Amino acid sequence: MRHLLNAAALAGLTSIASPAFADDDLSSIRAEIDAMRSEYQSRISDLETRLAEAEARAANAEATANSARTAVAAIPPAATVAPRAMPVSSASRTADNAFNPGISVVLNGQYAASSEDPDGAGVSGFVLDEEAGRPERGFNLGESEIVLTANIDPSLYGNLTFALTPEGEAEVEEAYIQTTALGGGVTLRGGRLFSGIGYLNEVHGHNWSFSDQPLPYRALLGGQYGDDGVQLRWLAPLDQYVEFGAELYKGDSFPAGGAANGGTGTQAVWVRTGGDIGDSSSWLASASYMNAGSDDRDIDGSLFTGDETLGIVSLVYKWAPGGNRSERNLTLSGEYFFDTMEGEYDAVPINLDRSGWYAQGVYQFRRRWSVGLRYAALTPDSVPAALAGSVLDAGGIDPWAATALLEFDTSEFGRLRAQFTRDETGPVANDEFRLQYTVIYGPHSAHRY
Repeated sequence: MRHLLNAAALAGLTSIASPAFADDDLSSIRAEIDAMRSEYQSRISDLETRLAEAEARAANAEATANSARTAVAAIPPAATVAPRAMPVSSASRTADNAFNPGISVVLNGQYAASSEDPDGAGVSGFVLDEEAGRPERGFNLGESEIVLTANIDPSLYGNLTFALTPEGEAEVEEAYIQTTALGGGVTLRGGRLFSGIGYLNEVHGHNWSFSDQPLPYRALLGGQYGDDGVQLRWLAPLDQYVEFGAELYKGDSFPAGGAANGGTGTQAVWVRTGGDIGDSSSWLASASYMNAGSDDRDIDGSLFTGDETLGIVSLVYKWAPGGNRSERNLTLSGEYFFDTMEGEYDAVPINLDRSGWYAQGVYQFRRRWSVGLRYAALTPDSVPAALAGSVLDAGGIDPWAATALLEFDTSEFGRLRAQFTRDETGPVANDEFRLQYTVIYGPHSAHRY
């Protein structure tokens, strides 16, 4: 009985104490909520203060900038120091003006070995200019270049190219100005420049596919024709690429000579067209005509007065998978030359019809590695009996040359070449081997197709 009473008493006490314990818990929770509310309010207040300060600083900066603009605007024009305006030109010229003028250097050296002495070697039935001979045996500098280019102003672009010869002399290879803003697809170039005839004539030596020019260029153009004069180009406003060119030169460079016709001895015209074949191929075709007048042109003591007319038909095909040339690509090109030489050679009247052609291909079979093959031939004409045994007498020889090439490109700015040529352009066949390096540094204009 006593135990039952104790249990009842304990239960009664518990029922009385429970509400007291609940009140304590509620008080504690309320205290914690109040503390948290106070803390968050403090943080929010701090953030609002920092935001107000940042807005104030921004307002002060804007006010300072406005004051500066007002002060600058108040400066009279006479006190303004205007920066030099940069010329506006085509995108292909922009890189050349990173420095004004842009300066680039082409170093070109080689080693040559040949079975026959290159001194005095010629091409049967053709007069050779001194620039078109074979290279000296052994090591030599080749022809290096120093090029200075600049956008002169929004209307003119300038180019000056010095050629450093193997003999250690510096010659002006090109020096011209060119318009950039005539509009209508018209471009005018004047000074000393390479003619645009043919496919390879205006290409500088460091960008040739082989170490030397094809045989017809050597025999009929002295390697390549460059002279003092003017050139007019017109790019037709068509979906397909079509460009026309007309040129007038002094006539003081081979095959001209003596600046005939009052210093306008050479005239030339040409037309080019081309386009894409799908995503991987493209082509270019051209036709060129040149008339080169001579007034006592002197080559090794033999004089010629008269005219040489030269026509060239060119065709080029290029392939690269998907248009990406970095891994594999192929370039096939060929040109046909027909030439008439009419006048007096060493006081003997002549009227000679000659021709020549070449075909070449260069295949990059993997990144940096290329191989090439080229075949070139000439057809001379018979000469009057009075010139038998002269340079123009081919002696029954039809000159030809075949060339093989192996090339390794260290980068787009450097390459190494090994080239072998079987040359049967004279009475005795000549085997020639060349090792060549070419490097380019400094801003350099893009090359044509």
